[in-house]
Amino acid sequence: MDYLRIEGDFPIFGKSAVTLGKFDGLHRGHRKLVQAATEEKKNGSSAVMTAFTLGEQFIFSREERRALAEEMGLDCLIECPLNERIRHMEPEAFVQEILVKRLHAACVIVGEDYRFGYQRTGTPGLLSVLGEKYGFLARIIPSEMEGNQKISSSLVKRELGRGNMELTGKLLGTPFFLSGTVVHGRGLGHRALLPTTNLLPPAEKLMPPYGVYLTRNHFEEEIYYGITNVGVKPTVDGDALGVESYLYECSRDLYGRRSKVEFLHYLRPEKKFDSLDALKAQLCSDVEKGRELLQTRTNALLQSGGPADAETTSVPGR
Repeated sequence: MDYLRIEGDFPIFGKSAVTLGKFDGLHRGHRKLVQAATEEKKNGSSAVMTAFTLGEQFIFSREERRALAEEMGLDCLIECPLNERIRHMEPEAFVQEILVKRLHAACVIVGEDYRFGYQRTGTPGLLSVLGEKYGFLARIIPSEMEGNQKISSSLVKRELGRGNMELTGKLLGTPFFLSGTVVHGRGLGHRALLPTTNLLPPAEKLMPPYGVYLTRNHFEEEIYYGITNVGVKPTVDGDALGVESYLYECSRDLYGRRSKVEFLHYLRPEKKFDSLDALKAQLCSDVEKGRELLQTRTNALLQSGGPADAETTSVPGR
C-alpha cells in the first residue's frame, strides 16, 4: 500500500476510487467506506483521503492506521493537513481541483453525514450533482449502526474514555490496541514486582483511562494474555505515561520486539499505594482476576458454540 502525507501540491494519480472522511479510528463505519472503494476501483486504485489538524490526537496513530488500511486491501492512504488553503476551498473548487484534476476520481464514496469545503457547506447531495457535472460516480453510504446508535468517531472516543473496552472493540470492529517496540522500563518490575514489557504510546494517540486491563499481546506469531497497566506509576514516583504488561506464561526477554497490545477489559483504575509490598500484593490480585476473567470468557465462547481461539486459548496457569 502507498502512503502519502501531503505537504504541498497533490500528486497526479491515475484512475481511482476515492473515499473521504476523518478515518481517525477506522471504525466499522469507516470500514464500509473502504470496502466500497476497493469494490469500485475496477482498473484503477482505491484510496482514502483524510484531513487532519496538527497536534490532534487520534484513536489509532498514523502508523497503526496505515497498518489497518493495508489489512483492508486499500491501495493508497492520503493524509492531508487541514491548512488554510484546504480549509477555505469552496466545495466545487475542492472537487474540481483535487478530486478530478489531481486524483482522477472515477468514483467518490462518502458517508451520508459527510461535509466538505469552506464552512462545511458541501453535502453528499451536492457531491452527487458535481459528480454528474464532472463525470464521476458519487456513492453515498448509509451510516453503520450499533443498536440505535450511529457509529462515529465521537462515540468510539466516548466509550474509550469510559474504559468500556468491550463496546469500543465492537464499534471499531477490532479490539482497541497500541502497537510499538518494547523498550526498557526502570527495571523496578523485574527487581521487586513482576517482570513486564513496556511500550511508550505516541503523543498523537488517545489512550483509555489510567488503570489495569486484561490484554492480549502479539509478538509477530506469538500471542500472550496478560494484565497491562496504563499510567504514570504514582507509587514509584513516575511522571511519564507508559504501558506496562505482565504476560502470562512468558519469561522471555522481548526487548526490541514489535508488539501489539489489545485491550479486552478494564479491571480497575490506577492508584497510589503506601508501599511496594502493597503494590505487589495488588498486582498479584490483578493477575489472578485476569486469569479468572479469561476463564469466564473462554467458557462463554465454548458454550455459545464459537471457537475458543477466536478470543482465548487455554487459560494460563490453570
